Amino acid sequence: MKVIEYFSAENKEHWLTKIKESDWGAGQYLYELLSKNELKNLVGEKTRVLMLVDGEELISFCTFAEKDDIQPTHLTPWIGFVYTFPKYRGKRLAGKLLEYAGNLAKAEGIEKIYISTGHTGLYEKYGYEFWQMMKDIEGEDSRVYVKKV
Repeated sequence: MKVIEYFSAENKEHWLTKIKESDWGAGQYLYELLSKNELKNLVGEKTRVLMLVDGEELISFCTFAEKDDIQPTHLTPWIGFVYTFPKYRGKRLAGKLLEYAGNLAKAEGIEKIYISTGHTGLYEKYGYEFWQMMKDIEGEDSRVYVKKV
């Protein structure tokens, strides 16, 4: 298994098709944004789509971006669209992506990274701490987590 980045991947169409296979609405939205080349316009030009892969299989994916669904905000960067395919769940594989994103942040001199989610108990096991409730772009409450890197 290894982490690759969508925008620098050799076979973007293959990985785009794999993202489309996710059974999650936000995964479908990410697919649409990528296929229309609109993701960076929404969440920032430096956005990376991190993918944990095993050969040609996509195991898990997430974004590492300047913005997420909490906008406007001065907080940055954000990990978003965190998804693991069902047959790989329960093995803490998304943690490999979160660790990779943390290392990216650290290499860029960033001290904290954020996640906006409705989940409780998922990100804590990876060292994230609940910070506060904030409104997302739809006006819904979202739990914002932070991690010092």
